[in-house]
Amino acid sequence: MNDVAVVGFAQAPSVRRTDGTTNGVEMLVPIFTRVFEQTGLTKSDIGFVCSGSSDYLAGRAFSFIAAVDAFGAFPPIHESHVEMDAAWALYEAWLKIRTGEVDTALVYGFGKASAGDLRRVLALQLDPYVTAPLWPDPAGIAGMQARLGLESGRWTEKDLAGVAARSRRDAADNPYAQVSGETDVDTLLAADPVADPLRAHDIAPVSDGAAVIVLASAERAREIADRPAMISGIEHRVDSAALGARDLTRSPSTELAGRAAGATDTSLDVAELHAPFSHQELILREELGLGDDVRINPSGGALTANPMFSAGLIRIGEAARHILDGGAERTLAHATSGPALQQNLVAVLERG
Repeated sequence: MNDVAVVGFAQAPSVRRTDGTTNGVEMLVPIFTRVFEQTGLTKSDIGFVCSGSSDYLAGRAFSFIAAVDAFGAFPPIHESHVEMDAAWALYEAWLKIRTGEVDTALVYGFGKASAGDLRRVLALQLDPYVTAPLWPDPAGIAGMQARLGLESGRWTEKDLAGVAARSRRDAADNPYAQVSGETDVDTLLAADPVADPLRAHDIAPVSDGAAVIVLASAERAREIADRPAMISGIEHRVDSAALGARDLTRSPSTELAGRAAGATDTSLDVAELHAPFSHQELILREELGLGDDVRINPSGGALTANPMFSAGLIRIGEAARHILDGGAERTLAHATSGPALQQNLVAVLERG
């Protein structure tokens, strides 16, 4: 089986547009150009293309087909798509290279969440018989999750504000972040809750954005990058979709995925965790056994920019970037999908 590495990564700025429309093609073309410049590859060098997006979010059928125009449908390409975060598209592309079917792949995700009512759209992913008819939005469900943790003593509101404050400070160095800046815990706690006990700073912003990653087999990767970020382990697991059937203050699927990916078997320099709500970072850190010696979300994480269907892919890209740029030797990336950390993917990367 071929080893696989990340050799290129680019992302669009995360914004919430209210002054018109920007479709998937317009977001993707500039970052495709950047990633080809990084790697020295051309479209004809790519063996497989896989994307992640949502027709429900776009509001039209087969919207991902239109986005193929950003890459170019001619000459014909080997292409696939997942109706979820593009981190899972990366998993599909990883398998293509692992099995030797291709030696390079391009993975991208995009979403324009500001075009509609995101909270209503995401309610469609819930159990269609019992939960979805109530139209609970993600912030409301996360609020219940946070409340359970508060009442059980697993965390405090001050802990949540501490996560948000650190994320915003770190995002000040990230030109692609949507929310950033110096703040302190007391200032954040003075705000009123919006989904009790969650305040605005505890909830990821509604973001439009896109990202792209180029993968290559180990042999090909060493020809493309000086420090390829080898994917030494990757796994994804799923918890019950029934919110009442699991302990919402835990994430067993994250723990299992992390163990299978080798997250507990090696020291880590950086971990990029896809936590759209502040308390979820605390859950993920515990399930993955991350200590104080691991730098968490130096990009600012999803709390400062959460483009739907590419935020998880961005976590992998950011974790790989630290290796590609020479700032780290081993990193971890996590992506989530579904309500209250239902589905979780963990990847461990190291210098090739």
